[in-house]
Amino acid sequence: MTFMPRLAAALLVFLIPAVLLAPFARADEIQDINGLLKQGQHAKALERVNQYLAQKPGDPNARFTKGLILAEQNKTAEAIEVFAALSRDYPELPEPYNNLAVLYASQGQYEKARQQLEKSIRTHPSYATAYENLGDVYTKLASQAYDKALQFDSSNSAAKNKLSLIRDLISTSRPPTASAPPVAMAEAPRPAPATSAPPRPAEPKASAPAKAEAPKAEVKRPRVQEGGEQAVLQTVLAWADAWSQQKVETYLAFYARDFKTPKGEGRSQWEAARRERISSAKKIEVGVESPKVAFKDENNATVSFRQAYRSDTFKVSGRKTLVMVRTEGRWVIQQELSGS
Repeated sequence: MTFMPRLAAALLVFLIPAVLLAPFARADEIQDINGLLKQGQHAKALERVNQYLAQKPGDPNARFTKGLILAEQNKTAEAIEVFAALSRDYPELPEPYNNLAVLYASQGQYEKARQQLEKSIRTHPSYATAYENLGDVYTKLASQAYDKALQFDSSNSAAKNKLSLIRDLISTSRPPTASAPPVAMAEAPRPAPATSAPPRPAEPKASAPAKAEAPKAEVKRPRVQEGGEQAVLQTVLAWADAWSQQKVETYLAFYARDFKTPKGEGRSQWEAARRERISSAKKIEVGVESPKVAFKDENNATVSFRQAYRSDTFKVSGRKTLVMVRTEGRWVIQQELSGS
């Protein structure tokens, strides 16, 4: 049995089922490469993604996919380099931190894994996969701590009982599943592991602790209600900040794969127009005033506010509503409505 937290299989959203897509790179190209990865054609997928990166070396989606491929090939050190570089270049994305944690855990570096998961959660407080993985990492750390305690005091009955409970918890964990995409760095619901660590006797698959910590799951529901509003607002403010700083790729990453473009134009056409408009301005300021969040359910919400836009050539203020959807633990924009 091996301990393996869940990897993010894509940069949702956009971070992509396959888990992030179009916003960062040409969707069809990246989807084709992910298709090869799911089919187990790792060498061919790596060759294709390297060809793509030769043309667009900075593309975050392609770089993320390369990390997944390297992880599947058990090239852990190289995969770590890819995700570490992504987390430096795009510190606002939670998936690279999560995948770094999974790779560190596969090497038995649980403290490093914990640090990366906490960074992931600070970036996106509602990222469910990172919370589940963090619970698994804490379980492993606890097991190691009780083992250590017994090394110094073998008669410590309390430590023995606690260690026994944890091992029972580990033994009841379901074996790694290759459901969802065979590449498991990823998909939020129940991805399969993207890498395998060498067999370690007492190490389980990460999903068990989360399952056993039923009370924790129940505490999560209220958080969607109470803390959910904050997560949605943080996303909207981060979107406005990326726009103001003219970080085009980061800005586009806030839009869902099925984003309804304003005039019904194709996604690529809309993106090209946004890139041109944002990049050509000398200065942009976007203000979000008096935002109000309304939930339809735990995965669907709308945010209404007054948007104050100012560039070196244009200034306008008006009402805007963003239709938001929670995908794989992250809020993204599905539609923009002006004047409402």
